[in-house]
Amino acid sequence: MNKPLRRVALAMMAMVVLLMGNATYVQVIRADELNEDSRNVRTKYEEYSRERGQIIAGGQSLASSKLTEDQLYKYQRTYPNGPLYAPVTGFYSFFYGSNGVERAEDKILNGTDDSMAFGRLSDMITGNKPRGGSVELTINPAIQQVAYDQLTSKGFQGSVVALEPSTGKILAMVNAPSYDPNVLAALDNNAVAEEWNKLNENSSQPMANRAVSEIYPPGSTFKLITAAAALESGYTPNSQVQDAATITLPNTNTQLPNFGTKQCAGNTLTQALAHSCNTAFAEIAGQLGPDKLRETAAAFGYGQDLQIPMSVAKSDLGAMADAPSLYQSGIGQRDVRVTPLQNAMMAAAIANGGKLMKPQLVAATRAPDMAELDSFQPEELSQAVSPQIAQMIRDMMIQSERNTKGSGKISGIEIASKTGTAQHGDVEDRPHGWYVAFAPAENPTIAVAVIVENGGDEGDEATGGSLAAPIGREVIRAGLQGGG
Repeated sequence: MNKPLRRVALAMMAMVVLLMGNATYVQVIRADELNEDSRNVRTKYEEYSRERGQIIAGGQSLASSKLTEDQLYKYQRTYPNGPLYAPVTGFYSFFYGSNGVERAEDKILNGTDDSMAFGRLSDMITGNKPRGGSVELTINPAIQQVAYDQLTSKGFQGSVVALEPSTGKILAMVNAPSYDPNVLAALDNNAVAEEWNKLNENSSQPMANRAVSEIYPPGSTFKLITAAAALESGYTPNSQVQDAATITLPNTNTQLPNFGTKQCAGNTLTQALAHSCNTAFAEIAGQLGPDKLRETAAAFGYGQDLQIPMSVAKSDLGAMADAPSLYQSGIGQRDVRVTPLQNAMMAAAIANGGKLMKPQLVAATRAPDMAELDSFQPEELSQAVSPQIAQMIRDMMIQSERNTKGSGKISGIEIASKTGTAQHGDVEDRPHGWYVAFAPAENPTIAVAVIVENGGDEGDEATGGSLAAPIGREVIRAGLQGGG
């Protein structure tokens, strides 16, 4: 072969090798990436041509797929109780993607998860239509319903999270206002776009998952962290603490008052928590220092990168760069921010003898024939405090509950709780109301966190005891009366 022909042949061979390499790269190496690309319409059409699995809880279907007469979209997602479970299920939309469990457990629900490979092969051989698997949740429908009704019947904006302290199972996760995922699962592009715009333009943010994605100042509920840090540092429940009506923040002329600018009704650590005395806990934080506060908060879950399986926003204490900010942080103000889930985790850890369990929303994943693929196993995140300190805090919280007003107290059941009234800069003089609690105090089976935003219906007179405590008690009642 002469030299020019040899060069042409080598060039042709090189191009063939490059073409084969490119085909291998696209079809093998990048296959998963391209299949999961939101712009890949062919993949979406393929998904809508097969039945997506159910999301279920307590024997109820929270999300399922129905057969349509449309040639492109053979199945449509439906949500029987859409707004009630929207923070959990999320939505599944051809035009706007998905969120919540619909996104986090997408491979199980659409049938492409590796755990279902044998089933897909069997369907291919037998000619059966491929179907997705199902996801069973830890949610208790009775508790979820009560939590939702309590928030929405009063017209409040806020969130409720309930946990099983010993395992971390999420028993309820509710937001208000909520939205109906069915309007986003519709197959009319124009109609869905109109609803999408309405939801995103709504100033009350109905699509925001307040329970896990929004962070708030915790107010006096954070005094449980400060109390835990104090007890670990040598304080006892009977230690003498500041009881003045106001104190001056270090190196400033700024006054930090108790609620109502009243002298604390006692001068021990227990009495300071029971009466939520700002001056006591501000000075305690100043004595402990920022490192100790951070260490204790981290043990309770602050800063953790959590998947439940959805991502959870990290709770944080802020910079605490000087003494005034440290004092304010000790009472849950300044730059301290938490999710409602984090506050529920804090209460659950105290209820569980100081042991913090990883919160989890998925109880099991199942094949199309409902055979179990995987199941929930409790996982310990940390020993937040010793059992002895957890018991001390529990006893202090029992005293706090006895001093907390508001309706819904449960006869014969002892609740351990802490309220919070959190000032913030978003709505002037209209604080967020918090309530964290667990029950029964001696053998807890449910822990809750409730936040009512912006003073609820009480404006600047709102407190956590008047706004959030009645809701939390009703959720606890539901858990104890057969719901939990």
